[in-house]
Amino acid sequence: MANRTDWALVESQLAALLEGTDVWVSVLANASAHLMESLDDLNWVGFYLTGRVLGQRVGEDELALGPFQGRVACERIASGRGVCGNALAQDETIRVDDVHKFAGHIACDSASRAEIVVPLHVGGHVVGVLDVDSPHLERFDAADQAGLEACVRIIERFLPQDHDPAVGLWSVLTTNPQRDRGQN
Repeated sequence: MANRTDWALVESQLAALLEGTDVWVSVLANASAHLMESLDDLNWVGFYLTGRVLGQRVGEDELALGPFQGRVACERIASGRGVCGNALAQDETIRVDDVHKFAGHIACDSASRAEIVVPLHVGGHVVGVLDVDSPHLERFDAADQAGLEACVRIIERFLPQDHDPAVGLWSVLTTNPQRDRGQN
């Protein structure tokens, strides 16, 4: 599938959208909405987060559903399961041209045919993943991968980098770490 995305524009718009964001969860919600609106041929964009973010109810080796755009989704995914769980376990982007050929694929939406998952980091640790699905085979190419990885690096700039993992980041969801450190 030919890449039609102006990644420089998507990235600059994302950075501008998130600038001055006061609420951590809003960063993820607006990022998923922006990507859903900016990219063609998608049926799901969102985040899955670990216990390092969510606290005691979710283990550091499992993902729980976070902010997203699209149909209802799987609530929990174990590390090493499906595309998201493998991206978490391997701490690397996974791009799948045909999800039905991916061993262990979790079909949250039967319309999904291609998927790309990018790890999300806080304080040097993988704390979640950005998951992007398409109803079209081979939807994502190397340019999409680079663009989504750049978008995740932008998103990470707006997430708290210092927190108590035992508590999770929910304790700081209503704070902006840049503002609170006098950086805004």
